[in-house]
Amino acid sequence: MNHSLSGPLDDPAGDAGYDGHPPRKGFFTDTSICIGCKACEVACKEWNAVPEDGLAMTGMSYDNTVALGASTWRHVAFVEQTEPPSPPAVDLGMPVVGPPEPQGDPGEVRWLMSSDVCKHCTHAACLDVCPTGALFRTEFGTVVVQPDVCNGCGYCVPACPYGVIDIRPGDGRAFKCTLCYDRLKADRTPACAQACPTQSIQFGDLSELRERAATRVADLHAEGVTQARLYGADPTDGVGGDGAFFLLLDEPEVYGLPPDPVVTTRDLGSIWRHVGAAAATLVGVGVASFVGRR
Repeated sequence: MNHSLSGPLDDPAGDAGYDGHPPRKGFFTDTSICIGCKACEVACKEWNAVPEDGLAMTGMSYDNTVALGASTWRHVAFVEQTEPPSPPAVDLGMPVVGPPEPQGDPGEVRWLMSSDVCKHCTHAACLDVCPTGALFRTEFGTVVVQPDVCNGCGYCVPACPYGVIDIRPGDGRAFKCTLCYDRLKADRTPACAQACPTQSIQFGDLSELRERAATRVADLHAEGVTQARLYGADPTDGVGGDGAFFLLLDEPEVYGLPPDPVVTTRDLGSIWRHVGAAAATLVGVGVASFVGRR
């Protein structure tokens, strides 16, 4: 087992020690057809017995969950954007027929909706820092938490570049999306993708999903939706590509996603090499000093 910490990696499950494993599985979420119905949130909670997270009045449109967390494994974001109004007509002093056009149009509202989830990173920092082995890579290339092994240390929480994993209050252990590992082992579709009525959440072999997503972006560009772009699909990005990636219609920050995520354990190897070199230098200086005194 090599357990690479960064860089492109074609086979995370193989890197974790699995031989003869199935193809890597993942999610492709096409936000351009998300209707914000939250069927994915409900299905996730029901299948995985995730506790309810309240119906707080957040002041963020219809978004009552705000972000992913220990009890929110799927989060549907509602982003309301007011498009700039058309510039007012220039009065040329010419005679007109009929009433004047109204001025000061506030513009139209555009809704951006997206169902967020754990990214199941190619290089998962949460897994790298876990001291108990509670987090592990599955044969499908996904990352799963074993609650019965988790000791609640919380190291995984700041390690995640997306802010996905969290400690559940009143429980003390870490939780996040498992990509329905139990359903994958039974050759079934994850609950959220099964429940999505528009197929905004698509599940399958990651390589096939990436090809499908690239075609979808090309089709949208041809239709004039030039702002469409993929997020998390590039194997050369800071996390080696995500197992759950997205088609977005605006900048990642608009959806609450980091623009350039980097696996937080990327530099661990070089850090420990420098620490080792410094320690060896100190030992050498101490030995030389001792020998010199004699």
